[in-house]
Amino acid sequence: MTTSPIPATPAEVPIRKAASVLLLREAAGGFEVFVQHRVNTMDFAAGMVVYPGGRVDAQDGQAVAAGELDPALLSEHARQWARTSILGEGPDRAEHLAGEILAAARREVFEETGLLLDPGQLRPWANWVTPAGFPRRFDTYFFVAALRAGQEPLHQTTEAVISTWISPQELFASLERGEIKMMRPTQRTLRDAMEQGSIEQIIASEPAISSVHPDPRDSLSGNAVRNSEKQFNA
Repeated sequence: MTTSPIPATPAEVPIRKAASVLLLREAAGGFEVFVQHRVNTMDFAAGMVVYPGGRVDAQDGQAVAAGELDPALLSEHARQWARTSILGEGPDRAEHLAGEILAAARREVFEETGLLLDPGQLRPWANWVTPAGFPRRFDTYFFVAALRAGQEPLHQTTEAVISTWISPQELFASLERGEIKMMRPTQRTLRDAMEQGSIEQIIASEPAISSVHPDPRDSLSGNAVRNSEKQFNA
């Protein structure tokens, strides 16, 4: 099933919150990112190269309600997500929603790679919303996470044919050769990481995150991204 736009109205396709994580590790000459090559039968992002992640589920809200996440961390994440839909239910709900997204990021990484991240390793990075006209729509919150010694993700998801570490340069070279496909949010979030230079600089940066609502024509790998620039504060 393709991810190309199909005739639809926004009301026909609900927007689900989701989380996606750029797992990073040091490598010779820079850093590597952990990616998955999705199977061609998926109903969203079929055949695409993606990061570990998935939609927010009810159990993620339960994790927040049970006090499994540090309130101070959730307050900080709510602040960083302030220019996204996280405030749509009001300021009093922002920290809980930030917690649901963080819990989803941890859970999805664990389910797909066997790696349970410390909540503090997950740093807010970007927010992209699938445009109207797609069969599935997601309000996706991207995180970056620098892995520590001994933390090694595995390939253990049936949604992908392979999971692997790769340098951003090699990944984009494969894209240019037409060997792989990457949606625009995947490309842009990784390009933004590359612009920071090193993992240390990526983690130290504080992106001014605003929701990106791309033109539907910009959602596949062959088109340029519009209106998605990100500013970083020292």
